[in-house]
Amino acid sequence: MKKIFAILSVLALFAFTGCKEDFLETNPTDRVSGPTIFSDAENAMSAVNGLIRLLYVGGWGSSWGAENGGLPAYILVQDIKAEDHVMDGQGSGWFYYDYAYDTFGDWSANAGHQYQMWNFFYTLISNANYILANQEMEGDSNYVNYVLGQAYAIRSFCYMWLIQTYQQNGALYGTTLPGVPLYTEPTVAGSEGKPRGTVQDVYNQANADIDAAIECLKNTSLPQQHKSHISLAVAYGLKARHALVQHDYNTALSAAEAALSGQKLGGWDDVKVVNDVNKQNVLWGLAIQTDQAMGNYDIYNHMDADCKSTYSKARHLISNWLYDEIPDTDVRKAWWTAPLPDSEWGTPGTANGSQRSWCQKKLVYIDAGASTGDHILMRTEELYLIAAEACCEKGDYANARKYVSAVGSLRDSNYAARLESMSDDKTLNSNTVGTIRTLMDEIFFQRRVELWSENPRLFDIQRRGLSFDRSWSGNNHTSTCTAYTTKPGSANFILWIPQAEFDGNENMDADRDQNPQQGRGL
Repeated sequence: MKKIFAILSVLALFAFTGCKEDFLETNPTDRVSGPTIFSDAENAMSAVNGLIRLLYVGGWGSSWGAENGGLPAYILVQDIKAEDHVMDGQGSGWFYYDYAYDTFGDWSANAGHQYQMWNFFYTLISNANYILANQEMEGDSNYVNYVLGQAYAIRSFCYMWLIQTYQQNGALYGTTLPGVPLYTEPTVAGSEGKPRGTVQDVYNQANADIDAAIECLKNTSLPQQHKSHISLAVAYGLKARHALVQHDYNTALSAAEAALSGQKLGGWDDVKVVNDVNKQNVLWGLAIQTDQAMGNYDIYNHMDADCKSTYSKARHLISNWLYDEIPDTDVRKAWWTAPLPDSEWGTPGTANGSQRSWCQKKLVYIDAGASTGDHILMRTEELYLIAAEACCEKGDYANARKYVSAVGSLRDSNYAARLESMSDDKTLNSNTVGTIRTLMDEIFFQRRVELWSENPRLFDIQRRGLSFDRSWSGNNHTSTCTAYTTKPGSANFILWIPQAEFDGNENMDADRDQNPQQGRGL
């Protein structure tokens, strides 16, 4: 029997200990055995903190550590592969190959993002399964439900990421397409690998898991112990995201509304820089403390053009089309620098690196010297925009306008007039740099601006059956990749399954189970 694809040891769960009031402890607890931790639900919080900590550690590939930084890095990958996020040059090389669709061969080795993402999400699933296998732990039922709620939610989150990364959208292209292997029990070296199953199998598992997480979190009196943990509101938010992927707009709306109960939107002071989990509109995020700084694999080390890093030499910009579409009355335009003559550009990798046309200043370090800055995973504004999209799809245009206006009017002093000009229509322009005319066009415009580089733009492209063309007249893209991106459902939008999976899983065969060939014109 072959062993399954290499998954990190469940000891990763125990690398980090319990939760204090405002931060996650990082003292090693490798002398504590699994049975000891799961003998009591309060002790099992150590396992939860270890699971959460895995979201922002590196080491998921054999090399290329600077692009190997866990969930924040993989969100960035799936954003730069679309049309709204520009890299102004190759710089030190990191991430530019993803942006330029030049990673086709990476599946065969253990360094690139095909391998890293597979390894990352299946490691999280393995560790979540280890927690869920200990449901009979003793102790206060509030702690039991809280711990199990975290594990179910993380497993659900991982399966939805995997299916969007390694397969096309099931609602558009068929739920009988091959999915990804499903594991619901702990796995160790020597465990038998699973076959791909179907997209619907993965959707079913993710839906069941998030529903189980919601039930657990309903049945605990414990509040969210740390912003990096999954609260009931966050679980509902994940359910709403999952429903959008499946084109289940009734569920998306009801889940978004449940998540919004008691939540606050953020004013400009809350979003002027999006890097602080303590803001009132942040539901879920990764709080990065000085002793947990991510170093070279922190995406802010790449995106913060004013940090003195060799990796920030490839500066991250907004597309000039999207920037030009933002009204001057919209405060969010300050998230990016205005166009400047080339002669006035600053020097990459220095303290004036962001002095460059269209350079982003939204997602940067809180303290570049200490390499600290939180990574925001869910904000209230996203849930309003999910509700707006769902209402619009259902033909409830009045409520769609209400939800999108709640966000737009906070940012644009002239938003009422702008929204009034949009027709009540759920049609979304297939030209992603075309004229914004309909209410659905406007809802997606607000998503593209408000959630720029926080939510992967490529996932929206995929779930809506869109393609994109970076080669509009006067575009500021340094790689247009026209041959790879202008066909809906392009094979280039999904990754190849890494060779290591076929080498280690006897129920997976590369000739039968690999994704369609990527490359020019597909």
